Amino acid sequence: MKSLYLILSLLFSVGISAQSEISKTSEADSKAIRQVLETQEKDWNNFDLEGYMQGYWQSDSLKFHGSSGITKGWQKTLDNYKKGYPNQEYTGELNFTIKSISTIESNSYYVMGQYHLKRSVGDAKGEFLIILKKIDGKWKIIADMSS
Repeated sequence: MKSLYLILSLLFSVGISAQSEISKTSEADSKAIRQVLETQEKDWNNFDLEGYMQGYWQSDSLKFHGSSGITKGWQKTLDNYKKGYPNQEYTGELNFTIKSISTIESNSYYVMGQYHLKRSVGDAKGEFLIILKKIDGKWKIIADMSS
């Protein structure tokens, strides 16, 4: 009976230790993901759309779903941003409100939140859901759905 208690205690300790490691990883990942979004805010607010796009996966497989449907590819997404936001009056000042960062699987998360654009041509706001994946050691948005 003592050996059963010892085994259960050991398994419980290992479980707590593994959960602690997951929490540490999740916290580090969450911090790194928030940093990507903060950098995007800064680049957007400096009217640096190319810098803003560095947060996205530079691939033809990137998917962006917005008001005009699905756009596939990094370059096409950048071209759409340049068309829709031709100058600083349109880009204005961007602020993200992060509501949730959740694990999908190892090295993949989804982020839900809101965006707020304060600008002279009229403010804009909406909701977003993005999926980020760690690619070559960097967090990149691989899919974006904004409304």
